[in-house]
Amino acid sequence: MDVDIQYAASFDGLPSEQDFLNWVSAAVPEGQQETAITIRIVDEQESAHLNQTYRHKQGPTNVLSFPAEIPEEVELNLLGDLVICAPVVDREAKEQGKTLSAHWAHMVIHGTLHLQGYDHMTDKEAVEMEEIERNILIKMGFNDPYTEI
Repeated sequence: MDVDIQYAASFDGLPSEQDFLNWVSAAVPEGQQETAITIRIVDEQESAHLNQTYRHKQGPTNVLSFPAEIPEEVELNLLGDLVICAPVVDREAKEQGKTLSAHWAHMVIHGTLHLQGYDHMTDKEAVEMEEIERNILIKMGFNDPYTEI
């Protein structure tokens, strides 16, 4: 697993590169671990710009996923890119009564699942994706991210 971390700005309390690697690895099935992903840590301004440009939604968001679009004839094991807004993750963790580490883990796992084609646009998709997230996070020692505190 190759996880490239880009820091677009300086923030306190960021997870270690090993944490990012562990969380991505946990969300990628065995046998598919020979892959690469880029995680870009951004501020609210960059997140809002990307959210408006690519999702046509205003304001910053916690995580954006950009799956790799590689032609079939090109052999490249690249899942894609995650853009995570550190101030939003920090604020959400506080609002939801979660540890910062638990919320970062959830956002990385959630985004990595999106890169693999999972979504939550329908109730059925949401139930499936949330169950996978729950199982991964609980296995890693975190609480269920969808349980109200």
